[in-house]
Amino acid sequence: MRVLVVEDEVRLARTVRDGLAEAGHSVDLAHTGPDGLWSAQHRDYDVVILDLMLPGMSGYRVLEALRAARVWTPVLVLTAKDGEYDEADAFDLGADDYLTKPFSFVVLLARLRALLRRGVHPRPAVLTAGALSLDPAAHRVLREGEPISLTPREFAVLEFLLRHAGRAVSKAEILGSVWDPHYEGDGNIVEVYVGYLRRKTAIPAGAPGHIETVRGAGYLMRADGDPR
Repeated sequence: MRVLVVEDEVRLARTVRDGLAEAGHSVDLAHTGPDGLWSAQHRDYDVVILDLMLPGMSGYRVLEALRAARVWTPVLVLTAKDGEYDEADAFDLGADDYLTKPFSFVVLLARLRALLRRGVHPRPAVLTAGALSLDPAAHRVLREGEPISLTPREFAVLEFLLRHAGRAVSKAEILGSVWDPHYEGDGNIVEVYVGYLRRKTAIPAGAPGHIETVRGAGYLMRADGDPR
């Protein structure tokens, strides 16, 4: 396995390199964001280990630039930032795994092996269906290039539907993901928000991006390639 470690703490970076080398892997080091981005874009790696707090360019921006350039090398974020929003932002930008410092080297190796087994698959950071696109990182929704203003809850419902485009999802699934697994309010609130989204997105019935009601099953976001 060939690994790129992008880490500004030189001693830690060398410790990770030596441990991976002892396990039989080939390792390159980069200590700044721009250097890590250049290496990840111009050299072939099986996986990138990426810190978030880097000089010159944050790990978030490195990750965003890689995915924008359609570089789909698996990225494991290794960072001292342990907040749930930090983790969510990293995954929204295209990270494949997230491990906080201090960490177990045994667990790091296991995570890397798991990423290697998954292989490399395109994972666009921006979700699209027909004329509709949603960028989780920028928190932006566009219809044919024009921005649509959504409340945070509307945005979350739309993101959930886009991530599951092409299959029916139940109200319970939407409530559990967007509201709370223990939400005890009126389940018809989902129907209300779907109505808001239909009006705001104005996607014609039958077109990709339209939210259909599936009797007895819930809602289905039509995906590109679905038959009309």
